[in-house]
Amino acid sequence: MSFALAELAVRFGCALRGDPQRRVDHVAPLAAADPTALSFLANPRLTRELAGTRAGAVVLEAAQAGHCPVPALITDNPHALFARIAALLHPTAPPSAGIHPSASVAPDASVEASVEVGAFALIGSGARIGARCLVGPGCVIGAGVQVGADTRLVARVTLLPGVRLGERVLIHPGAVIGADGFGFAREGGGEWVKVPQIGGVRIGDDVEIGANSTVDRGAIEDTVIESGVKLDNLVQIGHNVHLGAHTAIAGCTGISGSTRIGARCMVGGGVGVAGHIQICDDVVIAGRTTVSGSIREPGTYASLWSAEPIARWKRIVAGLKLAARRGSGGRGERGGAG
Repeated sequence: MSFALAELAVRFGCALRGDPQRRVDHVAPLAAADPTALSFLANPRLTRELAGTRAGAVVLEAAQAGHCPVPALITDNPHALFARIAALLHPTAPPSAGIHPSASVAPDASVEASVEVGAFALIGSGARIGARCLVGPGCVIGAGVQVGADTRLVARVTLLPGVRLGERVLIHPGAVIGADGFGFAREGGGEWVKVPQIGGVRIGDDVEIGANSTVDRGAIEDTVIESGVKLDNLVQIGHNVHLGAHTAIAGCTGISGSTRIGARCMVGGGVGVAGHIQICDDVVIAGRTTVSGSIREPGTYASLWSAEPIARWKRIVAGLKLAARRGSGGRGERGGAG
């Protein structure tokens, strides 16, 4: 499948500089692209690769267009436009409707005729699978689970009873949605008493959940992931957490129970968030930050301990370095990392 640059410019509403009839059929990095490839420049550190590219076209900002030796698609957000064109050039294969002979589907489950059910998948009693879904090999869908149209469960995904997925959800291999939250009460002698986890999990439209990530069911009310949320691999979402729309969370992050994170937040890798706190909309949390208290103002936060506004964190680091120099009498600091 190939497209003329003129067609791409019209379809995606961007400017074109160069041959409108030039055609591209795949994407590639600047340095490796051939004359039928589309590439992009969003990171200024890669500008040096632009001069020597052999790409059929490059997606970039207007400020870089004069340095581009090949046709250019010009936009204010090269990365986003490149992503949309890449999806057009490399579309996901639609499901092959049908149920594999080794799959097990409960007689009272509702599975649309356009659904693909892979080998050794299990669909429980009363489950409902919407049109054009993929239930990949080894997936387990519990009793009463609801899966919206055009959702893709790639492989070995487990959806336990009480889970409801919206439309166009993508869940990668090994993810577990709806397992019990970590809820225990402690008695006087130190014994732990399990608190029944009777809530469910509600996931909106266009959510993506990475490989081996987990989303726990609510203790009483549901755990909620609103539309457009993106979770990386190995992310843990505790019981009764509420994630606002279009929030993105990077790998190896843990969100403790009953925490509420607002819309359009970005959480870096390896972040730990304490339970029963609130984080407002439009917050960015740098990787490895520990968030032990609520964040009520939008902005960027970073810390290896409790989260602070980034400007204050820089002052803290400077103070620690100054204290270390004073403690060592100023010796051994001149060649150290800045």
